[in-house]
Amino acid sequence: MKIRIGIGLGPRAADDDLTFAGVVDLCEKLSVDSLWLPDTVTTDLPDPHVGMAFAAGRTTRLKLGTGVSVLPGRNPFSVAKELATLADLAPGRVLPAFGLQHARAFERPLFPVPGRRGDVFDEALTLVRTLLAEEDVTFEGTWYRCEHMTVRPRPARPLDLWLGGSGPMALRRVGRLADGWLAANVTAAEAAAGRTAVEAAAAEAGRTVDDDHFGLSLPVAFGAVPDALVHSLRERRPDAAAEELIPTGWEAARRMIRAYVDGGISKFVIRPATPPPSWSEFLAEFTEELLPLET
Repeated sequence: MKIRIGIGLGPRAADDDLTFAGVVDLCEKLSVDSLWLPDTVTTDLPDPHVGMAFAAGRTTRLKLGTGVSVLPGRNPFSVAKELATLADLAPGRVLPAFGLQHARAFERPLFPVPGRRGDVFDEALTLVRTLLAEEDVTFEGTWYRCEHMTVRPRPARPLDLWLGGSGPMALRRVGRLADGWLAANVTAAEAAAGRTAVEAAAAEAGRTVDDDHFGLSLPVAFGAVPDALVHSLRERRPDAAAEELIPTGWEAARRMIRAYVDGGISKFVIRPATPPPSWSEFLAEFTEELLPLET
């Protein structure tokens, strides 16, 4: 497995020393593998697809991902067009990852769906994949339809589409429909079990998920874990202690990453649990402390 460690754009302080453009430029300069943008409406962080396009125009090697972009509630034809355009502008550097719903509960009503969210997700994802892979698409679904449609520019090769989620239904969806899994808020043991479940679902569907396509989004704290983050974790994972999911400091992050690697996880998105006092210092420390773990 190739271990790769990227950066998730996390909370920003009002007096941050770097703009988004500065973060992008420094990631490129420091040879960071990838930069991942979350999907939020009510924060100052850029829209993931717009931010990816902006970053792609400033860089030549930095890979760019969504961590994660919510698909239900978006027009899948527009999503396919956006991704095809990004793949044409930055070939080999676009890493789309989709989720079922926003992490912030109050943002979920902003993206209404025409039916049961999981069913809409499956249909929209299938349509996006088909539009990115085939030249002449006729699709007849419950909510989406088209006849003899071609998305241009055509990607040189179909994009790998990753999914988030960690529940049983989410893991089965990854195995049935996705090219990779980007987990969050799971322990090392749970990540290993999740990989096994994804592979079993893929085998049942007559397909495989690449051995290198199992990843994890991991927040790293420096000092006490913020109460708001602890509360959020307790809501989602009342059975897990915060220290099982959030390492405190770089040494703890290294130990936790090694434990995940032992369980079959090889791609990591590291994000600060709280706004760092200096993003330039955070990125410099990240490259010194974690990039030596890459293979």
